[in-house]
Amino acid sequence: MTASLPATLPPVDVSDPGAATTVALLTLGCARNDVDSEELAARLESGGFRLVDDAENAETVVVNTCGFVEAAKKDSVDALLEASELKGAGTTRAVVAVGCMAERYGNELGDSLPEADAVLGFDAYPDIADRLRGILAGETQTSHMPRDRRALLPVTPVDRSAASAPSLPGHAQSAPDLPAGIAPASGPRAMRRRLGSGPMAPLKLASGCDRRCTFCAIPSFRGSFVSRRPTDVLDEARWLADQGVRELFLVSENSTSYGKDLGDLRLLETLLPELAAVDGVHRVRVSYLQPAEMRPGLVAAIASTPGVADYFDLSFQHASAPVLRRMRRFGDAKRFLGLLKQIRAESPSAGARSNVIVGFPGETEDDLQTLCDFLSAARLDAVGVFGYSDEDGTEAVGLNGHHDDDEIRARTEHVSRLVEELTTQRAEDRLGERLDVLLESVTGDRGEGCAACQGPEVDGSTTVRELPDGARIGDLVSAVVVATSGVDLVASAAKQ
Repeated sequence: MTASLPATLPPVDVSDPGAATTVALLTLGCARNDVDSEELAARLESGGFRLVDDAENAETVVVNTCGFVEAAKKDSVDALLEASELKGAGTTRAVVAVGCMAERYGNELGDSLPEADAVLGFDAYPDIADRLRGILAGETQTSHMPRDRRALLPVTPVDRSAASAPSLPGHAQSAPDLPAGIAPASGPRAMRRRLGSGPMAPLKLASGCDRRCTFCAIPSFRGSFVSRRPTDVLDEARWLADQGVRELFLVSENSTSYGKDLGDLRLLETLLPELAAVDGVHRVRVSYLQPAEMRPGLVAAIASTPGVADYFDLSFQHASAPVLRRMRRFGDAKRFLGLLKQIRAESPSAGARSNVIVGFPGETEDDLQTLCDFLSAARLDAVGVFGYSDEDGTEAVGLNGHHDDDEIRARTEHVSRLVEELTTQRAEDRLGERLDVLLESVTGDRGEGCAACQGPEVDGSTTVRELPDGARIGDLVSAVVVATSGVDLVASAAKQ
């Protein structure tokens, strides 16, 4: 940490209209954090701040941190330290931590990282502009005090809609007098200001999680599961389409639970065709599906609804029944393969991806082989492989059978090598397949983007050759796969 930084900021007269009020947002972590940053951007812009892309040109740098696993937390700390090094060297006067790591650790993070001028939790989001102005005026901000956010709402999901909800990032509604460019000013709509211009944008379905997986701390700092109302989701989808978005990437901690707190667990099945029908939207993609909560109607809705990507982001985590029980999860290799068979009966070319944890406490060599056998049979398009690490406050920390770091590393490398081979083979299976690619970049007669079987940023991509004249970013182009490079596909635009 940098010891030479000033302990306090010289005050700025922020009431002066000429005073600098520039702010840069740095976002780490998942697509849900991207949505949260766009809410913060809207709040800050409506509060008189001017957003800039480069932290070096910002008076205040807000770092939206990730608190999921150890590597992500390290990246967040590094980003805060890097931003802090800008103080005193130019424009930057303050660095503020927000997001999951700030919510999870609060004052502990503030004490260990004095380079950050404030550590603010989710409940500070509605007042973020005033908080930053106070910091610039020399006020000391008390660091957020962490608490288990699951305790802030009723245990029973259907009772939550009548409860006074805590601040839920990505759920905020705007006032009708916001500046142009912030989600629509024609009534109470999502508080959001796009920070990018690509043709894909995440759209939050819900926040929080009611599951109690022994390895995961997310529910404790994201809270209980709360669905956004369908009208709010649809209104934001229409606004995003007006902003040039052509693919809606539906995100949450658990999309299969959508609607359970609104009294209709099958609400996603009815919402998907409505989202796909939004004028200007070419494709809707669902992420974060829990295998144990999948149902035939949802499989059919994703696999066969026009305009919905036949793409299944299934959170298997493992395939050995004993390991899954220690994780407080359900299923086994046989059931998971049965689910994939059901999906491919509906759509033979459907994309499927998952994440797995290797080296979980008590995982035996037989358990590891069960996982490898499952992955070999599953024909997944993409797999994220994570070595187990203890997470503060989780039940898994106290389980017996912990492996040492070297063993976890060796198992992770073994599974990663297998996955690389398997996903390369799966890509080769798609040779000759016709698919639709959403173009995210175009150079001459070539373009790059994602097919329905490829999730944005986390999976492979498709390069399209011989694009038709006039092809533009955001177009959905039909193409035939002619080559592969690892998990990436190369395709030639189909002749009209």
